[in-house]
Amino acid sequence: MKKEEIQSLIKELIEKTGVVTTKVAITEDGPSNTWFSVEVNEPHFFIGHDGEALYALNHLVRRIIETERPLKDGEIETENNILIDINGFQKKRVENVRAVAHMMGERARYFKSSIEVDPMSAFERRIVHEFLSNAADLKTESVGFGPTRRVVIKYVGAL
Repeated sequence: MKKEEIQSLIKELIEKTGVVTTKVAITEDGPSNTWFSVEVNEPHFFIGHDGEALYALNHLVRRIIETERPLKDGEIETENNILIDINGFQKKRVENVRAVAHMMGERARYFKSSIEVDPMSAFERRIVHEFLSNAADLKTESVGFGPTRRVVIKYVGAL
């Protein structure tokens, strides 16, 4: 599916809920993610309850894209890394998670030990793993199950 088609799909789905969209823009956040920034008049419908409806919208759009374009053998799905952001909610959340990852990474370096981060969603854990992936002296891994799954940042020393 082309980005413009995804953009119109997002607008259509949001407007079917009765919420009026004022703007849907495509912004890039690296080679693996495509952000769709949406401006709406009533964001509380999507970002209330810790953004559950926004996460559901993201999931729904990804599933629609999958059914529209089945994968061929050996092909990697790149459009599955789309993120829908309503009135900057996701961007603020990503910045907060990156700040926590940075702080905990520095703490692991200072104490030269492993640091456990509070339980996070899969989306937030992925942000931590990506943010600290270039740190040569740190290694990250997810531990635990279900709602208690968390990231452990391990100090491995200078390589």
